[in-house]
Amino acid sequence: MDKSLFRYIWRHSKRDQLIIFMVVIASLPFYYMSLDLPRKIVNEAIQGRAFEQGRQTAKFLDISISLPAWLGGHRFDFFEGFEVGRLHLLFGLSFLFLFFVLVNGAFKYWINVAKGALGERMMRRMRFELFSLALRFTPETLRTVKSSEAATIIKDEVEPIGGFIGDAFVQPVFLGTQAATALLFILMQSVWLGLIAAAVVGVQLVVIPRMRRELLRLGRMRQIASRRLAGRISEVIDGMEAVHVHQTARWERAEIGHRLYELFDIRFRIYKRKFIVKFLNNLLAQLTPFFFYAFGGYFALQGRLDIGQLVAVIAAYRELPPPLKELIDWDQQRLDVQVKYDQVVAYFAAEKLLAEHAEEEAEAQDMELVGPLEVRHLTILDAHGSALIAGADLDLRLPARIGVAAETGNAASVFARLIARRPVEFSGEVRIAGHDLTEIPASVVGRRIAYAGVEPILFPGSIRDNILYGLRQRPMTSAEQSELDRRLQEAKRTGNPLDTPEADWIDLSRSGAASREELDDRIVELLGRIGLRDDLYRFGLGGTINPERHPELAERLVEARERLHRRLEEEGLSELVEFFDPDRYNQHATVAENLLFGVPTSQSLTGRALAGDIHFREALDRAELTQDLVAMGARIAETMVDIFKGLPLGHPLFDQFSFVHADELGEFEKILKRLGMSGRGGATREDRERLLALTLPYVEPRHRLGLLDEAMMERLLAGRAQVREILFRHGRNDVRFYEPDSLNPAATVRDNLLFGRVNDRIADARERVRLIGAEIIEEMSLRAGIERVGLDHQVGPAGRLLTSPQRAAVNLLRCVVKRPDILVVDGALAAFGESRADAVLDMLTDETAGRTLLVVLSNERRADMFDVLVRFSAGGGAEVRRREAAGSVPRDEAASAAAE
Repeated sequence: MDKSLFRYIWRHSKRDQLIIFMVVIASLPFYYMSLDLPRKIVNEAIQGRAFEQGRQTAKFLDISISLPAWLGGHRFDFFEGFEVGRLHLLFGLSFLFLFFVLVNGAFKYWINVAKGALGERMMRRMRFELFSLALRFTPETLRTVKSSEAATIIKDEVEPIGGFIGDAFVQPVFLGTQAATALLFILMQSVWLGLIAAAVVGVQLVVIPRMRRELLRLGRMRQIASRRLAGRISEVIDGMEAVHVHQTARWERAEIGHRLYELFDIRFRIYKRKFIVKFLNNLLAQLTPFFFYAFGGYFALQGRLDIGQLVAVIAAYRELPPPLKELIDWDQQRLDVQVKYDQVVAYFAAEKLLAEHAEEEAEAQDMELVGPLEVRHLTILDAHGSALIAGADLDLRLPARIGVAAETGNAASVFARLIARRPVEFSGEVRIAGHDLTEIPASVVGRRIAYAGVEPILFPGSIRDNILYGLRQRPMTSAEQSELDRRLQEAKRTGNPLDTPEADWIDLSRSGAASREELDDRIVELLGRIGLRDDLYRFGLGGTINPERHPELAERLVEARERLHRRLEEEGLSELVEFFDPDRYNQHATVAENLLFGVPTSQSLTGRALAGDIHFREALDRAELTQDLVAMGARIAETMVDIFKGLPLGHPLFDQFSFVHADELGEFEKILKRLGMSGRGGATREDRERLLALTLPYVEPRHRLGLLDEAMMERLLAGRAQVREILFRHGRNDVRFYEPDSLNPAATVRDNLLFGRVNDRIADARERVRLIGAEIIEEMSLRAGIERVGLDHQVGPAGRLLTSPQRAAVNLLRCVVKRPDILVVDGALAAFGESRADAVLDMLTDETAGRTLLVVLSNERRADMFDVLVRFSAGGGAEVRRREAAGSVPRDEAASAAAE
């Protein structure tokens, strides 16, 4: 990026800036006329100067320019106008003034919209360029850069820069010409008043910017402090487990509190300085009218200035301070934004980035990485300058199964990263199939080489999205043409990519699958070989089904539900499950579930938010349930306060009665005191809402507080109809109601299959129901479909919703499904146990048949399964052990001696 912000802006927005300039210049004559009209209205229409010497008419819409006496006093006529009477002249000039006000407003509207659009486009360009630069951070930079700081820069710190971009060139021209026009008009009415106004303007333009220099320094300090605060908060959130393990929350609060004080101190100093400058600026702005009234009135009394001119001068000066103030603010913003821009550019400095490679066309640059692997004089040093690999020479033939080990250190891992073309500093030469490794195009590396490291990198999304991530290198199809045309037009104007995520990016040809369904089946099979098939099945049971995407599975699942219900009845086990029935209250479901009789799809109808939903409360009021449910909540609160009083945090009773968190007990004690005994007394709206929220998760058989009898259940059942009716009436579509004969797309597969709630009063009821459900799923061959649903399971930020072996499995399969010529496995098996790691290694061997598999070995227990074993000695030398053929004696050879 350019070092100068203005050069960067001009280079990318010159055309748009010039168009806005022309509109600004075109607006000036209209602006000048609007300043001159008050003089004409006062002098010619009101005072009647146009009708002196007995004239009955005067000219209207005559276009002329009269120069002041000090410029020669000449008059230039362009249009003679129309003859009108005095009243018509007054209203004509007044409406003409209104017309120019509207025209000037229209000009300002267009200019501001154009500036805003220009700023937004440039901000989009800048953010994209910064993100592209972040993708090129060197490994050394990535070790020191905090992701939260980079995100803060791209998202927040660029925001004020983007807001300034539209004003960078246009604002000084627009405001400067307006101020100059107003000042010129004043000079043309009275040279002395004009000089007074110019003198005050000069003082403002010189003194105010000098006083604001200190604000720049403080602003720079504030920006750095805010960035560091964001980075520190991110560190604490990422290391929350350590905070809890060592109970250092108090230290962290103190540390963050100290940073917040420093930030407050800087901001407070900024405010004090800013308002001193503002006070002085306002004082100078108000000083000028004093001179106008005093000296202008004196000139009027002397006859050197008429009343119309004085009124026009005062009106014109009212137009002078706003653009002048904004011009001074623009100068301050310019300096402030330049500082921010300089810091952003420094953060993404060239020395922190990898070399830029032009993007190549995939077909034109593709090449197979099969043939000789030649390593000559390879030397790699660690961070302290010690040799991990010293002058090693290797000659291998690809494809091959290669094991890499090291006596000490991480030489094997560094060598694996080098072969995978990960950033590694080295000297020497590495060639694959005759191509210098460092010169192989990045697009070829992305397709032909895969690397699975010890730390899986997963992105928020589904398991499927993460496994197929390696197949998303270029779009296979385009998005809809109408949408594409609009996006392309904006992308070209902002330097953004012409690709759109709505296109199909999955390259099936690289995966070897003929369709997405076949690819899903292959992923499920591979996860099964790794030992995660049961996990995938469990994820599928907890997932949801889109009937449009899986119509057959949705239909079969309803059939399975009916079969499950019949099986339970035939085996006399109906009491294990209470099925959902539109005409019955389900005792094993919560009060909220019974009232909604469906699954919410928005946060406003889930958890405690449901108690505050206006339409839900309307339904309860209509059914006359609100008072009773609030009273139930009060009884629950009383019971919870009595039960939990004196219990330590973490006691099992808190889990059984999950109505109240331990830290909320004190609040509910206060609510109960306000209510009075047994729920009687006054209550605020918030109190009633919180007590109602206590009632909604109540289940009588589980909590056993004796709050629900048959009569209350019947009333709640009647309230169910009111809830459904009122939600429909208000157009609420954020609840998917249960229907006995159809699948609920918002409910989980497990809930759709069960269509009810398990009876918690019966021991082992859940396990017995689970086994019967599993039998029916196997009988109807539904397991494969449910496992495919499991691929939609969300992995969470950085894969935190998965276990360590699950993350490692997803990371490995991401590499396997794209069938690279070279698959490098560097520590990715460490997350598995020994026996499971062996199974994974066998799977990798099978899946890479005919291609190269390079594995970093922590030990040589299974070294015999590799065609070649490369062992790096403690001195940095490399030794190659080849397996000639089955049953033959392995042959050792020194590839290079250790460096002396």
